[in-house]
Amino acid sequence: MASEETGSGRFAGLQAWLSRAATAVTGSRMHVPDYDPARHGPLVGPPDVGDREEVQRYWLNAPFAYVSITYDDEADEHRYEVVEPGLDDVELELLERLFTDVRDPLLYREDVADDAAVALREELRQRIEEYGVDLPTESFYRLYYYLHRSFLGYGKLDPVMNDPGVEDVSCDGPDLPVFVYHEDFTDVATNVVFEADELNDFVIQLAQRSGRHVSVSDPVVSTTLPDGSRIELALGEEVTPRGSAFTIRKYADEPFTPIDLLEYGTYDASMLAYLWLAIENNKSLIFAGGTAAGKTTSMNAVSMFIPPRSKVVTIEDTRELSLYHDNWLSSVTRERMGEGDVTMYDLLRSSLRHRPEYIVVGEVRGEEAITLFQAMNTGHTTFSTMHADSVQTVINRLENEPINVPRPMVQSLDVLCVQVLTRSGEERVRRSKTISEIEGIDQRTGELDYSNAYEWEGNADRFRSSNSDLLDEIRDENGWTQGELRRELRNRRRFLAYLRAEGVSDYRRFTAMINKYYADPEEVAAMVEDRGVEVGDADAGLP
Repeated sequence: MASEETGSGRFAGLQAWLSRAATAVTGSRMHVPDYDPARHGPLVGPPDVGDREEVQRYWLNAPFAYVSITYDDEADEHRYEVVEPGLDDVELELLERLFTDVRDPLLYREDVADDAAVALREELRQRIEEYGVDLPTESFYRLYYYLHRSFLGYGKLDPVMNDPGVEDVSCDGPDLPVFVYHEDFTDVATNVVFEADELNDFVIQLAQRSGRHVSVSDPVVSTTLPDGSRIELALGEEVTPRGSAFTIRKYADEPFTPIDLLEYGTYDASMLAYLWLAIENNKSLIFAGGTAAGKTTSMNAVSMFIPPRSKVVTIEDTRELSLYHDNWLSSVTRERMGEGDVTMYDLLRSSLRHRPEYIVVGEVRGEEAITLFQAMNTGHTTFSTMHADSVQTVINRLENEPINVPRPMVQSLDVLCVQVLTRSGEERVRRSKTISEIEGIDQRTGELDYSNAYEWEGNADRFRSSNSDLLDEIRDENGWTQGELRRELRNRRRFLAYLRAEGVSDYRRFTAMINKYYADPEEVAAMVEDRGVEVGDADAGLP
């Protein structure tokens, strides 16, 4: 009874506010200045950290929302606290009415496609005028934030989705904290929690935003958001007994380059020079690793070594690859209920008719692998990824169900890179565990032979190189002497170290510099030498 009286009182307060001075201001135009924190004050207050220590704070969507990352010494855990503008009771009631009154007119505005945020702000201003409310500027922007979050963003998850430091977002069910994988703090619980009905609605909205359908009869959907983020959705309790759930693997706006791989220690300059030479000389590669090992990221990065005028076709079931390449055809699978599916197998068969020089496949896991290895055997250079934690596991997966690539075809693969997500000291890091060369079938045992050109030594966190038959093969194919091969590798190592020293990590600039190297390698090598950049261990691991 008391709660009903409280709700009635709040509603009466809203009605009084809406009617206050309505006659005087009806028909007048409300002026909404640009938000100025110096004039209008902050829109969001301080975090409520309690007894926890705040270790980091930064904006997610300035000036509306920020994150406060705290540490609980007793529990030995971090927590990810989203801080958003607070609303008083009257603003909450007004926001509820605005959700209804703004939604429909916004759908029919012709200028929404041009700038949805501006159209939303104008629609909000018009509704406030109609209500006849004398609204402070800071209240206007707080209301605008929540409308923008709901109509143009990801609802209560929107601040987290705007955090470039977050790689994965996962919700395991209603009334449970959403978890994020943060690049600095790894797996962290947040203060974002969905109620059951709210979570069901959110899962349905994510599916709709991706152009897919999810329902009780078809409760599991794997798809891609418009920004390229991968999502896995489960609706209801039939397949996830705790209730609806979702996982989002966020898509990086700017793809990693080989310089980023150097910065993070995933590869060293010697290994990247090796891969660059292999790619230029049309050697086929597979990147293997467990979940979140960074295999697709690495494959995308080293694909920037592809010569500039080569025809490249990429094939994916979820859009992750991004190349700054003029002659690049991107293709993505399509799944529909019933007929009309376009599978990776279909796209791979079709791609061969485009006369590609390089075929990049997001991941092989089924019948498309046979076609991929047929392409290798007919002279196409192919790159792909697989879920596997060792060279032998990759070979076993390729040769057995459900992939079933015949052993004589597997030997057409040249290089196999195995990556791991592991710990080095107190940090979780991604490292290239091995770079292996497939050598062919042992005539004595009938088994597939391979050797490791590079291995990661975990105790010292460094890479060790061995003799490379593949480099000898490249030397013979190009008619080089051993000295010329060494010089070619040395120039590339130094060039990569130079780009790292110059901070060339933007993929557009990086690709432009690689193209410059292809156009005149001697001039670029001389430029690097003249600059006198300290290249550190760029000459380490010479063959």
